[in-house]
Amino acid sequence: MTTITPTTKSSHRGTGTTATRVIGLLATVMCAWLVVFGLILSPADRDQGDAVRIMYVHVPSVWLAYLAFIVTAAGSAIHLFGRRHSLQADRVAGASAEIGVVFMGVTLVSGMLWGRITWGVYWQWDARLTTTALLFVSYIGYLAVRNLDGTREQLARRSAIVGLLAVLEIPLVHWSVKLWRSLHQEATVLGTDLDVSLDGLMLFSLFVGVVAFTLVFVWLLLHRARTMAVVDLAAQRRLDDALIARRREGGN
Repeated sequence: MTTITPTTKSSHRGTGTTATRVIGLLATVMCAWLVVFGLILSPADRDQGDAVRIMYVHVPSVWLAYLAFIVTAAGSAIHLFGRRHSLQADRVAGASAEIGVVFMGVTLVSGMLWGRITWGVYWQWDARLTTTALLFVSYIGYLAVRNLDGTREQLARRSAIVGLLAVLEIPLVHWSVKLWRSLHQEATVLGTDLDVSLDGLMLFSLFVGVVAFTLVFVWLLLHRARTMAVVDLAAQRRLDDALIARRREGGN
């Protein structure tokens, strides 16, 4: 008869919990809802036609990238200045940055497709596009710093500093349309004139997209942070085993 130890049992449990399963289910439902509203129920734009449907991916993805990078900055600040849960905060910061880079990549690709339809080219060295690409590269650099040589604490501290500096680029990206003469349109929903120029169903579809992508972000963040905690625990156990083996060798 085989006895299952707590270690064996937990190793097969994975990183899922009841909460993550509920969030995952809600995210799936909202994404399906977004597909129906974005591709079928929402009307075509008067000027852009069906190309406007790219907005239902482009806008939520850039929102999630901003959110993810702000979470990275918050986790970095907690790690640098907080006394408790600093490594947990660093894991959340790293996991959020990884997800943010993915969403920012989606933002750039969807924006290029939209630009090809509306401007006739995939890329222009426009203020908004250039600053967005700079933000994307900055967080790729952040992830690179996390994988440099050094102790766990050294890497966490270095990446936290980069995370706090890189987040300062977000206001530059957001206000680049007003600071320079950009080809990119101003914010349709949250513009300074507060004039919402979207059809009611289009605005609702955009709201569904933001909620759906936010749920996906939370689900990914929880799983990735827990995976990183398991990796850290495994590394610590390997170090402890190596130290024990070394002591035994010294005793002999």
